[in-house]
Amino acid sequence: MALLVLLFVLLANFLLRKMDRFLGKGLEFSLIIEFVFLNLAWILALAVPMAVLVATLMAFGRLSADNEIAAMRSVSVSYVKLMIPVLLFGSAIAGFMMYFNNQILPEMNHKARMLSSDISRKRPDLEFDVGYFIDSIPDYNFLLGSRDGEVFYDITIFSNPERNKHQTITAHSGTISAVNDGVILHLENGIIHEYFGNEKNEYQQIVFDKYQVMIPVDNLVLNRRDSSIRGDREMTYGMLQDKITSYKEKIVNTHNRIQGRLENEAKKLKIESRIDSSTVLTLASTIDRIQQYEIELEDSLKLIEGGSIERVKRRLKNMKRGVESDFSLITSFSNSINKYLVELHKKFSIPFASVVFILIGAPLGMMVRKGGFAVSMAFSLSFFVIYWAFLIGGEEFADRGFLSPALSMWLPNIVLGVLGLYMCYRQSLEQQFLSFDLLTLFKRKNRLLK
Repeated sequence: MALLVLLFVLLANFLLRKMDRFLGKGLEFSLIIEFVFLNLAWILALAVPMAVLVATLMAFGRLSADNEIAAMRSVSVSYVKLMIPVLLFGSAIAGFMMYFNNQILPEMNHKARMLSSDISRKRPDLEFDVGYFIDSIPDYNFLLGSRDGEVFYDITIFSNPERNKHQTITAHSGTISAVNDGVILHLENGIIHEYFGNEKNEYQQIVFDKYQVMIPVDNLVLNRRDSSIRGDREMTYGMLQDKITSYKEKIVNTHNRIQGRLENEAKKLKIESRIDSSTVLTLASTIDRIQQYEIELEDSLKLIEGGSIERVKRRLKNMKRGVESDFSLITSFSNSINKYLVELHKKFSIPFASVVFILIGAPLGMMVRKGGFAVSMAFSLSFFVIYWAFLIGGEEFADRGFLSPALSMWLPNIVLGVLGLYMCYRQSLEQQFLSFDLLTLFKRKNRLLK
């Protein structure tokens, strides 16, 4: 029940934010249903752990309120035995969500992004309202006087398809039909006014009984595309590992290129300089080595291969710029690795939150007792906001290289998990360490008012 309520709330919020993208597009209802279904995947990934917390609070609160906990303890059912089936259920949910996040969610995210892109590229469906200028078609403006069913009356069309030619068409009546790449205007009983903005300023009128105007409109019909390019949230575990491996290889190749340039320059300058392959080059150490080359160059009386001292100095200066560019590439590659590692760990850390929330929800539900769905939802929102704040902050720090991606994604589980274990330990000793007097006082006031 909690899952259905959360899905409804999150889906309603999503639709309110995205509904303006559908308006005026002329999309089929089945296409809108498909778009909502595809985006339901990431909503489900967020809602399941939160629903587990709500359900745990409600279940243990009801058991405690009905004195079922006391009854089970009276027949030697310990708190640990009471928690075992709940933790097994939470572990099963977490395992399923790990599979879902790794196999199903990336594919649905990819299809949702492609469909969203196709919808955004589609031109709005042409709705011809009477009494207003219609300028949704490039190079054309329409003014329709009145309408009777599919027939329009008092039609005026202003067009400027060419730079030096202006055309105005007036018609008594007409109809409009759409084709794959445009619209066709079927006009009757009208006049075409044409003005040529050349040296002679020519003007002519053409009277017609029936006249058809073909107006091309790009992307009037939605074209579905397919693309092999995927974002980080559209990749499975294997795809992410391949991306991480490729970036690590690029970093190694860049380091080798820098090392090769240093050794070649030292050879040209006849300087004894050997760089151990196990040495990790940094930007500061590399710049220091190039500056050492310059010092030795000025103090050296040896013949220099490659020209004069000034020419070699320019070459070293260009080499320094190239090294700085290479290290900026390495930084970019490292940031990309962190980004993919964040998504890799997120596939498992968020589902594992179902187990963590059980550790928090069970003792908290026993203490809240008769809280009901509203109180359970309030506590769940509070803990989930804390969890999500840790997750977003950790992701930001990891992307910038300030924190390990693994630690940033698992830190909320660690913090709340330790808190949950402590609460379970205190509850197993039947020691209540949180006071809900304010909640009890609020309930008493409600009863007095009734």
